[in-house]
Amino acid sequence: MTHQKHNKLLLLIKALFLLSLFNLTNSSNKDAAILLRVKNSQLNDPNGQLSDWLDSTPNAPCNWTGISCDRLNDDVIAINISGANISGNFPADFCRISTLQNLDVSNNNLGGGIISDSISLCSHLNSLNFSFNNFVGGLPDFPAKFQNLTVLDFSLNNFSGEIPASFVNLQKLQFLSLGSNLLNESIPELLTNLTELTQLILALNPFRPSPIPANIGRLTKLESLVLQSTNLNGEIPESIANLVSIKTLDLSNNNLSGKIPIAITKLKNVEQIQLYHNQISGEIPDTFSNLTSLIWFDASQNLLTGKIPETLAGLPLGSLHLTDNFLEGEIPDILALNRVLYDLKLFNNNLSGVLPPFLGMNSPLVEFDVSHNNLEGSLPDNLCYKKELRSLILFENRFSGAIPESYGECSSLTYIRIEENELSGVVPNGFWGFSGLEHLDFSNNRLEGSVPPSISSANALEQFLISGNNFSGKFPVEICHLKELKKMDSSRNEFSGDFPSCITQLTQLQELHMQGNRFTGEIPKNVEDWMELTELDLSENRLSGDIPAGLGNLPVMTFLNLSNNLLSGEIPVELSKLELNEFNVSNNRLHGRVPLAFNSKFFLSSLMGNPDLCSPDLNPLPPCSRPKPVRVVLVGVLSALALILFVSLLWLLIKTKKLLTFSTKNKKSWKITSFQRVRFNEEVLASLRDENLIGSGGSGRVYRVILKNGLTVAAKRLWETKELAESEGLFRSEVETLGRIRHSNIVRLLFSCINENLRVLVYDYMENGSLGDVLSGEKGGVLLDWPKRFAIALGTAQGLAYLHHDCVPAIVHRDFKSNNILLDEEFKPKVADFGLAKILKRNEEEGDQVMSRVAGSYGYIAPEYAYTMKVTEKSDVYSFGVVLLELITGKRPNDSSFGENKNIVKWVTDIALSPLKHQTNAIGSIEVRSMDKLLDSRMDATTIDYFEAERVLNVALSCSAELPVSRPSMRRVVELLKDHSPTRSK
Repeated sequence: MTHQKHNKLLLLIKALFLLSLFNLTNSSNKDAAILLRVKNSQLNDPNGQLSDWLDSTPNAPCNWTGISCDRLNDDVIAINISGANISGNFPADFCRISTLQNLDVSNNNLGGGIISDSISLCSHLNSLNFSFNNFVGGLPDFPAKFQNLTVLDFSLNNFSGEIPASFVNLQKLQFLSLGSNLLNESIPELLTNLTELTQLILALNPFRPSPIPANIGRLTKLESLVLQSTNLNGEIPESIANLVSIKTLDLSNNNLSGKIPIAITKLKNVEQIQLYHNQISGEIPDTFSNLTSLIWFDASQNLLTGKIPETLAGLPLGSLHLTDNFLEGEIPDILALNRVLYDLKLFNNNLSGVLPPFLGMNSPLVEFDVSHNNLEGSLPDNLCYKKELRSLILFENRFSGAIPESYGECSSLTYIRIEENELSGVVPNGFWGFSGLEHLDFSNNRLEGSVPPSISSANALEQFLISGNNFSGKFPVEICHLKELKKMDSSRNEFSGDFPSCITQLTQLQELHMQGNRFTGEIPKNVEDWMELTELDLSENRLSGDIPAGLGNLPVMTFLNLSNNLLSGEIPVELSKLELNEFNVSNNRLHGRVPLAFNSKFFLSSLMGNPDLCSPDLNPLPPCSRPKPVRVVLVGVLSALALILFVSLLWLLIKTKKLLTFSTKNKKSWKITSFQRVRFNEEVLASLRDENLIGSGGSGRVYRVILKNGLTVAAKRLWETKELAESEGLFRSEVETLGRIRHSNIVRLLFSCINENLRVLVYDYMENGSLGDVLSGEKGGVLLDWPKRFAIALGTAQGLAYLHHDCVPAIVHRDFKSNNILLDEEFKPKVADFGLAKILKRNEEEGDQVMSRVAGSYGYIAPEYAYTMKVTEKSDVYSFGVVLLELITGKRPNDSSFGENKNIVKWVTDIALSPLKHQTNAIGSIEVRSMDKLLDSRMDATTIDYFEAERVLNVALSCSAELPVSRPSMRRVVELLKDHSPTRSK
């Protein structure tokens, strides 16, 4: 080659290189231009997450946030702006970058619809992730040109309607997640044509009730099938046996029926099987031997019968849940050979026999709950052999014998409930004093011995419950070191010696029950530090001395029982300041005048047995001596006042032209019934005028009335209905219900009055109105910060629990809602409006009572009530769950923002619970997501305890479960709200 030709060749190579460099730069510039155009014209970036998207950035756009390029030629191949708080519509123009392969815009605030034309621009992509946004409308169509798409994630949005038939074109699709949307048509059979799928997640959608696609077995490559909460019905198809690659199978929280098919036991690679919360019946098949990869099996909350199969118990399971069924027989001994079992929950069944004696010897048990069965015999010695046991829950069985000494070395325990058994003997010394122990309940056994000083080491203890045993000796002063203690119940034992005065140092105490022992000495005088105390019961002891006047300064005290002691002195007038629902000082040695606050027939039985107490009004208490002239003058003054009051009332009634007269036109006289220390006052009737109207509800109108003595009350005039019997029924229901209720979280009925024209109920006036009005008002977020909302949740739960569990017979409210929760001046809640309340009179023959019509308020009525018409406490539990969701979100139960055919329960469920992202290993697990999307944005964020809020959300979702059997009792709800341990339904 000549020198001239060589130079020409070099020039040609340089030209080609420059041309390629120009093309490369031109391509990069073109991609940058597209990205900038989308950012500037289609997206809103409030946090400046994309602030480095600038032409001047070196090596733009490959150095921009969220942009990935091919290393060889700098082509843009991926855009990932997940979690950047970006808003706007679907940025379809990103797909105009011809080299783009992966687009992830998840976890943002994008919204609007996605039309098929815009999605078509993305036909060359491998993956599309639009999850955790606010997209609405129908799912877009996918034309046949989508030849490369392997990942499609539309989860956690608000898509509605059906799954389009065009999805069948996505023949290379491996991951499909449509979970947590509003899809409301049937699950289509066409999805079984996507035979490359390895992950299919449709959970938490309100699909039309339909069965599992019959040909689901065609998806032989499927590793995860998550159909939780999708309205599935019918039986599990036999074709499921063909899912030979399946690892996670989640069919929970549906209405599946029939038996567990043997086909499920052929899934040799399966690791998780979730069948809980269905209506599956029959026996569990005893054919699990080949499922050696299975580590998590949950068939709780079904209708299963028969025994726990040996082949299931013999698997190397890490977690086994079979709670809330009708299983019987013994727990298989082979379960004790498991080397990996850490979570065993079998509560609420009919299991019998003894626990396997070597249970815990081989496995690192952490959670153990076999409560509410018919188990008996001694407890296994080695349950905590691996020293990892945190929860020991055995209550309501027939276990007997002594608590094993080895339990005294189980320092990992934080939660112990072994109440309601037949355990006896001395409790191991170490069992009392674990440093992480938060809840200890030995109640109602036959345990004996003393409480050792080692109790002082349990410095995290909040609940100390040992009532109904044979514990004796002096009560240890070391108990006074437990500064976190909130409830202590040592009642009905044989403790003796002086009452421990140091107990007033427990300033967090809310309930103290030490009745039914042999305590002597005096009640401590310095009780003012008990500022949180609501209940104090020291009855049936041998206490002497005076009643401390300082008890009258406890701001939240509602229950005081000092009866059956040797107390002397006078009843302190300071106790009159308390709002007591229970007051009893009977059978002591008290003397002197009964304070005016207790000088009523309502308290008479609580005063008896004190021969030297006197009262001017209460028979059979002896009258108090007083100067005769004073009595005469007083009678004269009272008579004159009564005459003046009567004349004034008559003039006022005539002037207002009301029917509220006492003239001879009334055929029947007024019947007045007083329930509290407030006497009937005629000015209440005269004040039932429009200018005093403060509210109107389903049962009547409510008026604000200021009495002449300065007391403000609320008077409810019931509606006059065509059916007199119905009107009187509502009146009597409320009177009968509230007349016998004494609880700090239930509104007080002061008195009632009735004649042929009117029925009026008079209550304490609540300064802050109803919870519903406060929440929906503009200042709801300011007035109700998170601590107030939690206090309202706990208070109303305690009120309902009192109705369900402490009233005999039980009372069901039937119209529990936020508008029937009243708030006093300190925002303390009071449950009100008992016009629809029902007293449950159950016996074995009657069962649950059936109503003639649906009662309650739309949005709060439990799903089963509308078609079964049965009244149970679980109906109130559902309504309470709705109220909790209102407290969390600040939204009404049927807020228009939820969309058509959707209420607060479905809306919160869709947002709060979701399958984990497909990149994780635990596909199909359910966890609480982003509380920020749920919490009322009007609240001061600095006041929010997110752990506590998440706990309340879990309780709310449990209470609003679709099946009544899945909802906890209100007593359990109170425990869950108070407790810091993981929630569990009972």
